[in-house]
Amino acid sequence: MGDYAKALGGKLRAIRQQQGLSLHGVEQKSGGRWKAVVVGSYERGDRAVTVQKLAELADFYGVPVAELLPEGRIPSGSEPATKIVINLERLQQLPADKVGPLARYAAAIQSQRGDYNGKVLSIRAEDLRSLAIIYDMSPGELTDQLIEWGVLPQEARPAHRVD
Repeated sequence: MGDYAKALGGKLRAIRQQQGLSLHGVEQKSGGRWKAVVVGSYERGDRAVTVQKLAELADFYGVPVAELLPEGRIPSGSEPATKIVINLERLQQLPADKVGPLARYAAAIQSQRGDYNGKVLSIRAEDLRSLAIIYDMSPGELTDQLIEWGVLPQEARPAHRVD
C-alpha cells in the first residue's frame, strides 16, 4: 500500500485513540460490526478501505468523513500558553437556546483541530473574549456564566480579574 493508505490509517488510529478505544474496544463497542483485525489492517495501511466502509467508520466514530482523509483538515497553529478547558459533555446537556453560540464555536474548533474526544476542549483566552462579544458580556461575566452552567470548573474564575 502507498503513502496515502498509511496516512489514512494514521488518521483512523488517531481518531480511535482520541476516543479512548483500543482495537478490541472498537470491536466490542460496535457489537462485532468492526473486527479488531480489520480496523488494525486499515490503520496500518495494509488493507484498502472502500469509500462505503470509510463512511461507515466515520459514522461509528461520530466524525465527518473529511476528518479521516489525510488532507481533510487544516492544521491548527501553535498552542497558546493560556488555555480554558470546556467540559463538552456538560455543554451537550444544556439547552441549545442558551449555549448555541458556544456549542457551534466548540464544534468549529474541534473540526479545525480534528479533535473528537468529546470530553473536553481547550480554548485560548482570545477565544473567550470573542465568545463574550457574541454573548454581549464581558469575558469575566461570560466566565461566571460558564461556571454556573458547569461548562467551566470553579478554578477558571481568576482571583483578580479586570473586565
